[in-house]
Amino acid sequence: MVGRRVIVGLAGVGLLGSGYVLGRGGPPSAQPRAVTPRGPLDADEAAHVQLFKRVSPSVVHITTTAAQRDLFSTRVVEVPAGTGSGFLWDELGHVVTNFHVIQGATSARVLMADQGEYAARHVGSFPDRDLAVLRIEAPADRLKAIALGASRDLQVGQKVFAIGNPFGLDFTLTLGIVSALNREIESMNRRTIRGVIQTDAAINPGNSGGPLLDSAGRLIGVNTQIYSPSGASAGIGFAIPVDEVNRIVPRLIRDGRFVRPGLDIRAADPRLNRALQLPAGVALVAVAEGSAAARAGLRPFLQRRDGRIEAGDVITAVDNQPVADWDDLLNEFEKRQSGETVRLTVWRDGRLRQLSVQLRAD
Repeated sequence: MVGRRVIVGLAGVGLLGSGYVLGRGGPPSAQPRAVTPRGPLDADEAAHVQLFKRVSPSVVHITTTAAQRDLFSTRVVEVPAGTGSGFLWDELGHVVTNFHVIQGATSARVLMADQGEYAARHVGSFPDRDLAVLRIEAPADRLKAIALGASRDLQVGQKVFAIGNPFGLDFTLTLGIVSALNREIESMNRRTIRGVIQTDAAINPGNSGGPLLDSAGRLIGVNTQIYSPSGASAGIGFAIPVDEVNRIVPRLIRDGRFVRPGLDIRAADPRLNRALQLPAGVALVAVAEGSAAARAGLRPFLQRRDGRIEAGDVITAVDNQPVADWDDLLNEFEKRQSGETVRLTVWRDGRLRQLSVQLRAD
């Protein structure tokens, strides 16, 4: 038994050490094998390749830094804060991304597909919709604005693409479909974002702020969140619809912030609606004296000294669009401009009436 083990061991050494067995005609050829021609790409592959080549120059990789006090001195130093994606909105160098990509940052840099890198300055943000705009100073011939699409006519099942920088791996393309429409997610400041696109195109940390594209290479959404128990892609990603982006971004560029028109009113806690068995809507507990709301006849709920409640108004719709709560009301106001007149449907003491009120800038 001992001898047999020795013979087997020596045979193993011979095979592994020399790479061939003696007495079989010498070593094999060391020449590379010939490549088998593959023929042309199929139509889908060719379309994907062309889409990436066409759109990737409009996509950027964003890195941010934040100020932090040095542990071993009194100096304040810049440390890496995060990374994300974005895209060129116009030929003036405006870059759109998510607000959470730049939140808390003191500086940001933008890397483009041609490896050009530029310092970026903050133009404006709207945390309620997790959107932000930066601007870079780059040669005009490098500023290729992304093509704009629409989200109102999207259909479940149509093909979509995401380009971004997952885990810092820049300019990555992933493919999927529109999995669902009209989802709701929560923004960084706990406001509801409605009309969100759900997709199974792989979206991971670092994709945030990058574009979601249709098969024509047009922007249809801004990738913003994933649903994942592990923190990596689980096939459920969410994008802010481009119709919402196209409503907000021009105002961020113009004003540096999103100026929401509103009324000089204060809403009750939703528990008041339940306690008094009021209809769904925004119950008012304050209306500023002399305001457009007061002049239009809006009246708040009041509590008398004896504890009894004096009936006030509940706003149930704006221009015939139902509003169930304060968040709904703000969403409707955000669709309008300061100074615009809206028609409110108002409930009081079991009766509905219509009031016209001019919105002011918040």
